[in-house]
Amino acid sequence: MSEKNREGKRSARERMLEARAAEEARAKRNKKLGVVGVVAAVIAVAVVAGVTVQNQRSKPETPAAAPAGTIGDKKLVIPSGPANAPSVLTVYEDPRCPACGAFERTFAPTIDRLEDQGKLYVNYHIVSFIDRSLGGKGSKYGANALACAQDAGHFRDLHDVFYRNQPEETSDSFGDKATLLKLAKQVNGLDTPAFESCVNGNKYGGWVSSVQQDFDKSSYKSTPTVLLNGKPVYPKNGEEQISPESLVKWVDAANQGKPLGTTGSGKESPAPTSTAVETNTPPTP
Repeated sequence: MSEKNREGKRSARERMLEARAAEEARAKRNKKLGVVGVVAAVIAVAVVAGVTVQNQRSKPETPAAAPAGTIGDKKLVIPSGPANAPSVLTVYEDPRCPACGAFERTFAPTIDRLEDQGKLYVNYHIVSFIDRSLGGKGSKYGANALACAQDAGHFRDLHDVFYRNQPEETSDSFGDKATLLKLAKQVNGLDTPAFESCVNGNKYGGWVSSVQQDFDKSSYKSTPTVLLNGKPVYPKNGEEQISPESLVKWVDAANQGKPLGTTGSGKESPAPTSTAVETNTPPTP
C-alpha cells in the first residue's frame, strides 16, 4: 500500500473517531440540558403548588356574625365552664381529627368535672383544616354545628356527643348535615327549628373559616393542641405524660390558694346576643 493510501485511510479513521466523539459530547450535552429542564419544570410546579396552598391557607373572609357568647378580640373562641375559674385550658380541635377524638374520649369526663367544680375554664378553638387535606366538608360543617349549639347554650353537650360518635377521619360523615342533626337529637334542647336552620344553612361558615385562618397564623400546626394556663400539656407537661389523673393534679397545683370559679349547671356557656366580627388576628392561647 502506498504511503498516500495509508495516509488517506488514517485521515478517514481519524475523522470518523472525531465525528463519534463529537456526537457523544453532543448527546451528553443534550441529556444534561434535558435533566435541567425537568428539574426546572418540577421546581416551577412546586412553586405554583406552594403558592396555591398558601393562598388557600390565607384567603381572607369576613364572617357576618359570631356565635353567641364567643370570646376573644375577634370572637373566635368558644368558652365552656365558669369564666372566673382560676385556671384556663385552651384546646385546638378539628371535628374530624382522630387524635382529638381519642383525647376527648379519654379526657372529656375529667375536663367536664373540673369545669363543674369551678376549677377550670375551657377555651375551644374549633378548626377545620382536615377538609383541606383530605377533601370533604365534615370539619367545616361539624364546626358550624358546634357554633349553632353554642348559640343555643349547648356547646359542651354537642361537643361531647360528636366526639363520642366521631366517624373515621376519611369517611367525612360529618359532611352530611342530616348526620349532624341526628346526633344533635341526643342533646335536650337542640331538636328545634332554629338549630336545624342554623346547621342546614351553614350559618357560621364564615366564622368557621376565620377560626381556621387564625390557626394558620398561629405557631400551632397540629390538633389537638392543649395548653394549661398557656403552657403545653399534651401529650406531656415537661417530662410527665398527661393522663386524667395528672391533669387533675396539675390543675389543683395551679389553683392552690385561689378561689374557685362560680358554677351554674356546668352545662352551658354564656349566651349574650350574637356579635359582629371582623377578620381575624393571630390567636392568644
